[in-house]
Amino acid sequence: MTSTFTILLMALVTYLPRLAGFMLAGSRVPPFWLRFLRFVPISVFAVLIVPALPGAGGLGARAAAAAVAGLLMWRRRSLALGLLGGLATFYLLRML
Repeated sequence: MTSTFTILLMALVTYLPRLAGFMLAGSRVPPFWLRFLRFVPISVFAVLIVPALPGAGGLGARAAAAAVAGLLMWRRRSLALGLLGGLATFYLLRML
């Protein structure tokens, strides 16, 4: 079995159930799921960032950057702005 075949088979197994769900529901996604899906990017961001906070060195800078990012995302409702603000805060505090 080649690597290409394995990757294609894994893609089929991954995406076929998703496509089937959309086909069964028609082309319209219920409002509940639309509201639910709005929070997925923020949840993924939190899952990726929070475990890295107590990492080696710079805990104060990491915590401050996470707080700034969280505040920006909460107030402005923008994941991109939160990421940029958090990164800017982290690098500014690391340079000091």
